[in-house]
Amino acid sequence: MLNSKGFTLIELLVALALMVILTGALYGTYFSVTAARERGGARIEARRELSSTLGRLHNEIASAYFPAMGANTASKAIFKVEDRDVFGKPASLIAFTFFAPPRVDTAPGSGLTLVSYFVREKDGVLTLVRESRDPYFDTTVKSYPYPVIDQVESFLVECYDGGKWVKTWDSAPGFNPGIPNAVRITVTTKGGGTFTTIASPGMKRGAP
Repeated sequence: MLNSKGFTLIELLVALALMVILTGALYGTYFSVTAARERGGARIEARRELSSTLGRLHNEIASAYFPAMGANTASKAIFKVEDRDVFGKPASLIAFTFFAPPRVDTAPGSGLTLVSYFVREKDGVLTLVRESRDPYFDTTVKSYPYPVIDQVESFLVECYDGGKWVKTWDSAPGFNPGIPNAVRITVTTKGGGTFTTIASPGMKRGAP
């Protein structure tokens, strides 16, 4: 009897089919793990971005400046909150002056910064943006808003007047006197998470 060595064509086809199946399973697992890692990294980055922005906004509000009544009617210091919405969702605007850290350049400065946070909509996507400038020395320089939190669901600013929370505030003469007792910021992210910070502005003194 002859001793037959090697594989038959059927055995080769079966082995090839098994190799294709195993390779497909390995590739599927690899891409699933990679996609999950990327989603996890995106969530961590979004959380870091949110935490950083809320922390910065909290500190800026805590350093908010507004002159005492009658101190200087020519002051450009403001504190303003507008109740806005986009697609029926809160999209507040907040603008105020605060004591800024010292500048590292030699350009003249007042020591104050006029900053505003508002929601910008594009193609159905809401983005929280920030814009700032020196209210006294940068009046001829165009400032450019830049995104600080991508893809928010809502941005709500509320002011406490000592008796209740309100969604609008205006420090201009004839409206709210000075700055609110506290400011509550609520941000809802695209994933549905809601984050809140409450800051108490305390700088109310004579203007420089």
